[in-house]
Amino acid sequence: MVQGTLYIVSAPSGAGKSSLIQALLKTQPLYDTQVSISHTTRPIRPGEKHGEHYFFVSVEQFERMIEEHAFLEHARVFGNYYGTSCETITQTLSTGVDVFLDIDWQGAQQIRQRMPLARSIFILPPSKEELSRRLRGRGQDSEGVITQRMAQAVAEMTHYAEYDYLIVNDDFNTALMDLKTIIRAEKLRLERQKLRHYALITKLMAD
Repeated sequence: MVQGTLYIVSAPSGAGKSSLIQALLKTQPLYDTQVSISHTTRPIRPGEKHGEHYFFVSVEQFERMIEEHAFLEHARVFGNYYGTSCETITQTLSTGVDVFLDIDWQGAQQIRQRMPLARSIFILPPSKEELSRRLRGRGQDSEGVITQRMAQAVAEMTHYAEYDYLIVNDDFNTALMDLKTIIRAEKLRLERQKLRHYALITKLMAD
C-alpha cells in the first residue's frame, strides 16, 4: 500500500487557503484526498457544523487532550486553541489517502519536526490592500479585529520561506491549478511510483 501524503497548507487569514482546499476536494474522490478536521475552542460561526468544519470543544476538553498527547500539533491563535488529532491523521495516511491540513505556521513547524515527509504549501495574497478587502468582505469581524488580523498577517507571511511550495492567490482559478499541479507532481515522485507500479517495473526489468 502506497502511503498517503500529508499536505500542510498555511496562509494569513483572508488569503483564500480554505476556499482553495475546498475547491480542490470537489475535484478529487474521497478515497484519494481528504481534509483534516481540526479541534478548536473558538465559537462556532454562522453556517459552520460540528464535525464538518471543526470539532468544537471546550477549553477543558482541549487541555485534557493535550495532557493525553492526542494532538499531532496544537497552537493558541487569537485566544483560541486549534489542534490536529494524531491518531486520525496516521490512520488515514496508512490507507493511501492524501490529507490536507489547514494550519498556521506554528502548527506547520511542529508537524515538520514529527513528520519530515510532509509537504508544505504557503499561500500569499496579491497585496495587503486585497487582503484587507477580503477580510472586510466577510462581514464577520469588527474593525478592531480586522486591524488585529492584518497585523498578524504580516507576521505570518514572514514564515513563507519555511515551506516547500509558494502560491500567490491573485486569480483563484490559476491558484487552484497551481495547487493541483503540486499534488500531481508529488504523486509522480520516484518513490511513490516505484511502489505503485512495482509489478510493472519488475516485469520490465526482468531478463
